Amino acid sequence: MARQRNLAASLGAWSARHRKTALFGWLFAVIALTVLGGLAGQKSLTEADYGTGESGRAARVLVDAGIKTPAPEMVLVHSGELTADDPAFKKAVADAITAVDGTGLAQSIGDPYNTGAVSEDKHDALVQFAVKGDPDTAADRIQPLVDALAKADEAHTGVTLGQYGAASGLKGINDSLGEDFTRAEFTAVPVALGILLVVFGALLSAVLPLILAITACVAAMGLLALSSQLVPVDSMTSSVLLLMGLAVGVDYCLFYIRREREERAAGRDKETALRIAAATSGRSVLISGLTVAVAMAGMFLSGLTVFEGFAIATIEVVLIAVLGSMTVLPAVMAMLGDRIEAGRIPGLRRKARVRTMGEKPGRLLGAVLKAPALFAVLGVAFLLALAAPALSMKTEKLGFDQLLPADNVTAQTAQRIEKVFPGAPAPAQIVFKTGDVGSAEATGAIDEFKKQALASGHVKNPIEVTVHKDENIAVINAPLAGDGRNATSVRALQQLRDDIIPATLKQDAANQAPVGGDLAFSTDYNDQLKSSIVPVFAFVMGISFLLMLLCFRSPVIAITSIVLNLLSVAAAYGVMTAVFQKGWGDELVGTTAVGAVESWMPLFVFVVLFGLSMDYHVFVVSRIREAYDQGVDNRAAVAHGIRSTAGVVTSAGLIMVAVFAVFGTLSMQDFKQLGVGLAVAVLLDATLVRAVLLPAVMALLGRSNWWLPGWLKWLPQLSHGEEQPAPAPAREHTVPAAADPTLARR
Repeated sequence: MARQRNLAASLGAWSARHRKTALFGWLFAVIALTVLGGLAGQKSLTEADYGTGESGRAARVLVDAGIKTPAPEMVLVHSGELTADDPAFKKAVADAITAVDGTGLAQSIGDPYNTGAVSEDKHDALVQFAVKGDPDTAADRIQPLVDALAKADEAHTGVTLGQYGAASGLKGINDSLGEDFTRAEFTAVPVALGILLVVFGALLSAVLPLILAITACVAAMGLLALSSQLVPVDSMTSSVLLLMGLAVGVDYCLFYIRREREERAAGRDKETALRIAAATSGRSVLISGLTVAVAMAGMFLSGLTVFEGFAIATIEVVLIAVLGSMTVLPAVMAMLGDRIEAGRIPGLRRKARVRTMGEKPGRLLGAVLKAPALFAVLGVAFLLALAAPALSMKTEKLGFDQLLPADNVTAQTAQRIEKVFPGAPAPAQIVFKTGDVGSAEATGAIDEFKKQALASGHVKNPIEVTVHKDENIAVINAPLAGDGRNATSVRALQQLRDDIIPATLKQDAANQAPVGGDLAFSTDYNDQLKSSIVPVFAFVMGISFLLMLLCFRSPVIAITSIVLNLLSVAAAYGVMTAVFQKGWGDELVGTTAVGAVESWMPLFVFVVLFGLSMDYHVFVVSRIREAYDQGVDNRAAVAHGIRSTAGVVTSAGLIMVAVFAVFGTLSMQDFKQLGVGLAVAVLLDATLVRAVLLPAVMALLGRSNWWLPGWLKWLPQLSHGEEQPAPAPAREHTVPAAADPTLARR
């Protein structure tokens, strides 16, 4: 069967011939997308966009009616010595109310002595109010209130005033996200540069991949702003884009440059070396990028808008990085030639040594190939041991106080409020819509709801009702039993939905009474994620199988890749559960275990890791197939492929691990979980899986690796190597190999 045209080689050749067009075309595209994106602005998700299930319907009823519930806020007045009856305590409460009212930003201010919001031991009182104006922008306008309360707090000794609510909580998260994003930018880039300097031993070679990755991220940011006009995105999406863009952008360039340098070290001329790099590593980059993009597309099946934004952002940055590495990179390399080694670093330069096909493998690889069954069993056992804690994984939508560090003042206030006034910070919100909300029937239904809800013990006072007569909607805030998130509160919510509301507010079939609120949102969100896991997993694994089958014409290779990737993902789940749920070693990553894994984390980590793992798998197996297609037997081809790619895979893995680890050091709990999970999985994948398990399994399978059923013979036969010139005799070349482990005997 005739081999198919190599698109990567064609693009690389075109770019090398049209260097200025490729380079300036890239710069123009980056600038244009940045400008257009800046003009459009990034459109963020509204509260209703996050919802799903019944809580999502509750939010949608309010949005459709044009009702915006003012952002609720609370001031906790606390004293360890004084009680609410002491004059100094009462003065602090009065001053808090005066400070809040004096800003002109508050409405419906409740005096705790009138509302009954005083704790049983009388050491705490809660001043409740709402922020005037659009709740979606309340976080941007809350600062004067924060300042006024801080000033009032300073005027009292023995009594503290702490603020928490929808606006101040969101402001705290946004401030933390901004600081984390800046910290990630200023940390991840230098760390990646340091590793690249060690890998290449030359400043220009190290800077080039980083520049390309950064410009890809910048272009993707602009494109994301444009696409967000159609699909709004979460505030965390930009950070996810940066995380993925830096990781894959640097890796793709690393694969390309290392192969070109290797061919130059083998004695090829500049044009031939670049052509071979485009035909081999360029094709691997193309297939890897498409696989990552397809894996990310699985998030569209989650049924959640926030995941759609994640999917769009990651797909955009990955495809832009692929395009850059296949066009502008060969153009720049053609311009520079051997000057790409400019800025050589003393102590890291040494002569390149080209791997020959029959070269003896290093100690580790040699041992694996001599006893593949033993190493396969040990490797799988180790990964399964790491994965074991995941059997007890608990997922939940983390609250504000869990997301921020334990020493955050606002988070501590939220925890205190939840402890002393359970359910007060996050009551269930029933959106009661009827034909005539002012009618005797509607009023009677609301009164009956209050009566039965309080009698059941699942709901506590104060039950607040806000009637919107023009829209025929009543919003009922009902504090749930428990602390607002524990099993008691979950049972209360279920009882509310299944029994109390149907027996009172929904006696008329035409009435609507969906339940929203934080707990309802979290419950519905988790239920949607759980229901979407099977279709997302099936889609990602199914499409990955088809892409691997198309690439290597081997169902065995496709199945092997899926199994190995699943082992990496399972190990990541286990480590995340052990650290963030059970608290094993949580102090090592600068956090305190919150007792659960963020609900969206397992699905997102699976999709990301499955896509990224394919990077290494495609790159390594392509090199093995390249040797096998040249007539080398399976075991020798495996040895050559692993030996030839070990250094670049290790280097690429270290860069990814470093970037992800930076995110693991940030303050937000979800960033920590994401960073640690991805860093551990990529580290295992680039070392244990690719250096031990993959060669062990392929050695055990022998020629079965390349078996293709007769009914699949129609699949196109893709070339994994350069077919035109005969191999040049290996010889030493003056191009420095730097400290790349590829060129050191193992």
